[in-house]
Amino acid sequence: MKGIIQLTRKNRAPQAGADAYHLREGPMKRLLSYIRRAADDYDMIAAGDRIAVGVSGGKDSLVLLCALAALRRFYPAPFTLEAITLDMGMEGMDFSGVRALCDSLEIPYTIHPTQIKEIVFDIRKEPNPCALCANLRRGALNRTAKEHGCNKVALGHHHDDVVETFLLNLLYEGRIGCFSPVTYLSRTDIYAIRPMVYVPEREIVGYARRAELPVVHNPCPADGHTKRQYIKELIGKLDYENRGAKERFFTALRGALPDWRPHEKEGGNHGTS
Repeated sequence: MKGIIQLTRKNRAPQAGADAYHLREGPMKRLLSYIRRAADDYDMIAAGDRIAVGVSGGKDSLVLLCALAALRRFYPAPFTLEAITLDMGMEGMDFSGVRALCDSLEIPYTIHPTQIKEIVFDIRKEPNPCALCANLRRGALNRTAKEHGCNKVALGHHHDDVVETFLLNLLYEGRIGCFSPVTYLSRTDIYAIRPMVYVPEREIVGYARRAELPVVHNPCPADGHTKRQYIKELIGKLDYENRGAKERFFTALRGALPDWRPHEKEGGNHGTS
């Protein structure tokens, strides 16, 4: 596992599981270029931050974890990391590979048990469960992060998620809106940051595959059968038929929503203590 994530040691002999990646820096350097630009544009990270990474076990959160572990080695504002997984109560989810990855990255790892699956599917029997599930997960993650002394939570939303959320709000709610790169959550006195908002999903997929990250299968019965999946496929079709459409959606979003405009550099960082 260590051979996969210690990317700066070019001359190391490849270790088990690392042959496909060859320990080259290229893929991680590309990820870091996107992530550092987002962190700088939106003042995501301040010196002394303790950042909880929400780790579902999916490709997005695992790539974010690896990238932030790499970023902390050279970012001018020193910060520390903690990984937190919410046990949703779904059967068949094995996080032993995630724990091994966290050990190799020297990041403390916590699995927090919840009853979210029971509440959403067994008690409430939600026909459209995603919104309720997301709200419950956010609350549980933020509380757990606060209990572990973290002042920020890093979430794995990427560039494609941004555009999809923008169109979901436009088509189904009739409003121009999206989550923000940085959000202050007053109830828990914590910041949510999204360092991968500039990272295309294809870069995440490619890195996760090359690095052989221990992706955990999601057994959620709603997975792949949602409005978001429909919007993802619609954007793919529009972008195929109208080259550059996805990026024009993103440009429109940044122009319409004040929170998406890059910050002036004379200001201070969010959450600076």
